[in-house]
Amino acid sequence: MADEIIHFVEIIIGVFLVAVFGMIFGLLTKGIDRKLAAHMQWRVGPPVIQPFLDVKKLFCKENVVPRNAVAWLYNVAPIVCLTSVIAILLYIPMGSIPPILKGYGDVILILYLLTIPSLAMVAGGFASGSPFATVGAQREMVLMMSYEFPLATTIIALGWKISTLYPGEAAFSLTTFTKYPVWNIMGPFGIIGAIILLVVMILVTTGEITKVPFDIAEAETEIAEGVFVEYSGRNLGLFYLADAVKTVVMASLIVALFFPYNLSTYLGSSIHLPSIAWNAIDFLFYLLKLEIVIFFSMTFIRVSVARFKVDQVVKVYWGYLTLAALIALVLIALDILL
Repeated sequence: MADEIIHFVEIIIGVFLVAVFGMIFGLLTKGIDRKLAAHMQWRVGPPVIQPFLDVKKLFCKENVVPRNAVAWLYNVAPIVCLTSVIAILLYIPMGSIPPILKGYGDVILILYLLTIPSLAMVAGGFASGSPFATVGAQREMVLMMSYEFPLATTIIALGWKISTLYPGEAAFSLTTFTKYPVWNIMGPFGIIGAIILLVVMILVTTGEITKVPFDIAEAETEIAEGVFVEYSGRNLGLFYLADAVKTVVMASLIVALFFPYNLSTYLGSSIHLPSIAWNAIDFLFYLLKLEIVIFFSMTFIRVSVARFKVDQVVKVYWGYLTLAALIALVLIALDILL
């Protein structure tokens, strides 16, 4: 009984630490992203701590609920959005630190959990009673339905390869993905397919975190912030935090699927350090990988490309990226057969 209580307390502490990490590093990443984007456009840009100041200001402001809003749904939506992305982060390893929650099929569970933040935004938009928010919610639904198929195809293709080579392993567990890095198990055709899937995942990430060119649901110049047009104060701050954590989640997912390497695995035998020191080094290396992934999936793309139209977003995801993911799936199938 005592052991169960201790284990429960450890899980609670772990959840708290993961949530704090996700929010702090997510806000820091947003600040770095804005600073890098500004320099790439020959601007000075805001300070790196600006997202922290924005959140502080939002939580100090009055929380206004529109007269025509469905108040309970309007207030619950941002809470559901934030808690769902934090829940996803609990399933993702951070360097050599294992996830708090894990098990067979956790990657499939993550695919389902990734839809909840978008659904919460849609529900909040419709509940606000604003026509601008309604249009934004409709666009968010279109975006969500567009990127789900290439995302699922990527997971299935990689999981299929692992299940073929290691039938005794839990193929759709992130722990298994990190145990057998994709670049170590692929042949020539599989390597090409994996590169294609990596590009697909980077572009899916841009859509998942609704950044330019896929920020059609929040288009300021068209629908005045869309889904969030009526949100203010604490509720808008919760959505802002959810966006920051989701950026960390999507980047961590790419790292776990494609770059799960740890320095301790390659240097641990030659450099003797305490295990806690290697955990810290691997965690810092994990943060570096996150920043590199975020730069290419968010900063570089939004600086280089203008916002797409709604029909262009559907064409990119259901047309080009879905086709690319299916081609990669075929290449990995050839790799398995040969």
